[in-house]
Amino acid sequence: MMSSDEAADSCCASCGIAECDSTKLKKCTACYLVRYCSVKCQREHRPQHKKACKKRAAELHDEKLFRQPESSHFGDCPICLIPLSLDRSRRNMLNCCSNIVCDGCSYANDLRQLEERLESTCPFCRQSTSDTNEEAELRQMKRVQVNDPVAIREFGLARYYEQDYTRAFENLTKAVELGDVTAHFTLSSMYRAGQGVAKNKKKEIYHLEQASIGG
Repeated sequence: MMSSDEAADSCCASCGIAECDSTKLKKCTACYLVRYCSVKCQREHRPQHKKACKKRAAELHDEKLFRQPESSHFGDCPICLIPLSLDRSRRNMLNCCSNIVCDGCSYANDLRQLEERLESTCPFCRQSTSDTNEEAELRQMKRVQVNDPVAIREFGLARYYEQDYTRAFENLTKAVELGDVTAHFTLSSMYRAGQGVAKNKKKEIYHLEQASIGG
């Protein structure tokens, strides 16, 4: 026998129709507390549900915001699978493939190539390393052109440090849209300081929270 909560969960919160093969119920995507058989029912029930929905949605947001992540947003080194350090000096971004590897794997690759007198190659994709800054920038632009979020973020950050805030904002926004977490933090700073964009406290907090949620 179903409990009252289970029974309520199997019926539309507005019209009360039960879920069956011909009627599929969808949960409120803000709070996940109730289910509806149609958009019409969801709209009609909104005045009754609004208060509880906003309360639960805020609770879910705080749970996500303050949850301790298992690792940083950098994830693990793709070679040794050890979590990447937050210290920039202990990890390397590879302009040929946009992967980030730990300093240990980079060192092991350099040592192997030195001992075996091999050509200098990327420790991950094995492509020959860039001989000049111009070649490295060209490789980065190729990654940008194929919508690599890491390459777009790094390109945007480079423009940011050059104080080219318009191009920085454009590229960092695109990186965020493609799923990059790091870009959220810089966008938050830009909205706070009004760099290349109008100051906006709401957007500043939004991007700061997204950066925090991402680790």
